[in-house]
Amino acid sequence: MSRIAPLLPENMTDRQKQVYDVVASGPRGGVRGPLAIWLNRPDLADHAQALGRYCRYDTLLSPRLSELAILTTARLWRSEFEWAAHKPLGLMAGLTPDVIEAIRTSRQPTFELEDEAIVYAFAQRLHTERQIDDELYARTISVLGADAVVDLTGILGYYTLISMTINVFAVQPPNGAEPAFTED
Repeated sequence: MSRIAPLLPENMTDRQKQVYDVVASGPRGGVRGPLAIWLNRPDLADHAQALGRYCRYDTLLSPRLSELAILTTARLWRSEFEWAAHKPLGLMAGLTPDVIEAIRTSRQPTFELEDEAIVYAFAQRLHTERQIDDELYARTISVLGADAVVDLTGILGYYTLISMTINVFAVQPPNGAEPAFTED
């Protein structure tokens, strides 16, 4: 059970209803997970959903690479809700089950594609070491391009915010999904 009960439309302020309607009518098709938490602070929800919409749907990264970055972030934060929500999207976007399972179990995935290997290495390094060394930066720019590296960094930051929200407020995975992670 989440630490904050979801707001019901009849209990929302006008501003909360306005943001709720924007999110529900957009590509997400509903308000759940961290967005439902942020709705308690409608301006945060509004700004975060706009950033999230960009990070999820409008970056230079393909859905396959975006989902790889999201799943890597979810695993590092042990964010069960995010993992359960994005694992099927990662599979639909073209990530292999073996890559996804390796990430889930904290093993080094074997990548067939260079762009996947570089996104994973960049995400891992940024999350664990909090910086990117010159060699990895140059390789990432070479593979993805400078503008895509800006987008990748934004995706990693946004999904860190999501993972933090999920973990602080104990947001449960959708559809009663079984826990994906064991304690490390």
